[in-house]
Amino acid sequence: MARFELLEFALSGIGEAPVTADALFELGMVYASGREGAVDLITAHKWFNIAAMKGHAEGARMRREVAAEMKDAEIGQAQRAARDWLKAHPLPVVVAAPVLRAAA
Repeated sequence: MARFELLEFALSGIGEAPVTADALFELGMVYASGREGAVDLITAHKWFNIAAMKGHAEGARMRREVAAEMKDAEIGQAQRAARDWLKAHPLPVVVAAPVLRAAA
């Protein structure tokens, strides 16, 4: 259980710099594979879901793959966990810069 707390603690300093989609995806992989402890598909789905929301295409694919192994109630639990995390750590809004065209 300490492993899970340490991994999530690593993201607790989010206020200083944005967390990358790659870092969130990697957390999903750790939980999905059981690389450092027991497999936790609910937490893996949560991190893959958040990574996908940040534009990580592989995160979306892995979220679907993990969901295929989960019960509906587990998926709901993972989605609530992702929503709770996003409320505490909102994703930054990215505004596209206007396209400047050279005068003809």
